[in-house]
Amino acid sequence: MAASLCQVGNTVGRALAKARSPLLLSLRRGQASVSYAQSLVGAPETQLTALDNGLRVASEETGHATCTVGLWISTGSRYENEKNNGAGFFLEHMAFKGTKNYPQAALEQQVESMGGHLSAYTSREHTAYYMKTLSKDLPKAVELLSEVVQSCSLNEAEIEQQRGVVLRELEEVEGNGQEVCLDMLHATAFQGTPLGHTVLGPSSNARTLNRQDLVDYISSHYKAPRMVLAAAGGVNHDELVSLAKSHFSGVSFEYEEDAIPVLSPCRFTGSEIRVRDDALPLAHIAIAVEGASAASPDIVPLMVANSIIGSFDLTYGGGKHLSSRLARLAVEDNICHSFQAFHSSYSDTGLLGIHFVTDRHNIEDMMHWSQNAWMNLCTTVTESDVARGKNALKASLVGQLNGTTPICDDIGRHVLNYGRRIPLAEWDARIDAVTPRMVRDVCSKYIYDKCPAVAAVGPVEQLPDYNRVRSAMYWLRF
Repeated sequence: MAASLCQVGNTVGRALAKARSPLLLSLRRGQASVSYAQSLVGAPETQLTALDNGLRVASEETGHATCTVGLWISTGSRYENEKNNGAGFFLEHMAFKGTKNYPQAALEQQVESMGGHLSAYTSREHTAYYMKTLSKDLPKAVELLSEVVQSCSLNEAEIEQQRGVVLRELEEVEGNGQEVCLDMLHATAFQGTPLGHTVLGPSSNARTLNRQDLVDYISSHYKAPRMVLAAAGGVNHDELVSLAKSHFSGVSFEYEEDAIPVLSPCRFTGSEIRVRDDALPLAHIAIAVEGASAASPDIVPLMVANSIIGSFDLTYGGGKHLSSRLARLAVEDNICHSFQAFHSSYSDTGLLGIHFVTDRHNIEDMMHWSQNAWMNLCTTVTESDVARGKNALKASLVGQLNGTTPICDDIGRHVLNYGRRIPLAEWDARIDAVTPRMVRDVCSKYIYDKCPAVAAVGPVEQLPDYNRVRSAMYWLRF
């Protein structure tokens, strides 16, 4: 079927090209541009309501027969200490093991009878529990989410069983070079601060966390003002607000002895950590500087800058015709297996960096060209570079919202980060406002002559000394 569709498309394309009709071609171009503009302006509005206890309810109605609804909570490994690091991740495993009203078998039966999918994730600053189901089953989905979050049974036997599961996951993550490298990067960049903690926590904590630790974590952080009930798809906002009042009005908004947790600032430290293991076939290396916070006005120019650098993988087609200069070098000189420019933004800081995978003989070259790409952003980025980066960023923002679950996640995180959902039309306008001068100025502010954090794992003997890496963070130009 796919092949036949492609064949038909090619036939139509050849016919249009042969006809060379200016009217037809201009009509197609006009329709494409108007379609994109209409998709921005015509996007459904995100409605936001706050309950009396501070819990916020946000939804986007698209008229689909399915919906995703979930609870996003402002808590994660950043809110943990050395003693309970990993508690949030452990709770995520315990969430679906039964509640006071629904034992595990009954909970699973309820979800399966609805044809739903119940899931959760934990990050450094956010925790989410969400469910995808038919729109008609929204009331039941909200009830089950309420049970999972407020009435988790935390059975001692289940805790011991999940302890083994968490330890196995920790072992699996140890075998993932990218995960290990980025966790090491956070550990060295934010050393001595909560952002240096891993989401999963150390294995020693996984062995010692008990029921009381989990209960204390819930009572300290699962508070109504730090929660967002988000939904996307075939949902009615008024109905969702009514359901929230029924099931979440009892969520506490008070802290014991008014001990409201205040996030301590997480300082960035230019430093390095390297774990040499010549038995591994490939090296994972990440270099980063302190980036912008989620609400910073500099976030959009930095997103455009990252789009200019782009990403690459050996499986990509295009070869020397790839738009990213660093990707073309990676292909032509065969200096890496993959790379990815990234920007991890948090409530008050961020990490702006490049992660790459290469063999032991090309580490120095890849590090040189990665830093060279940064210097180009600070000094010589062109109008065409910025135009390409802006187009790639717009396509990425629109493309990633391709279902009710990504949209729901976007709503939940936005309300926690910004207090509202930023519409695509606003993102589009902010991206259009970026100029080459703005990219140069913002990149110079965050990158030029700054001390980077470097993390490397694998056969990394060829990785340059930190002082040499630091000296490549500026150019001597006359």
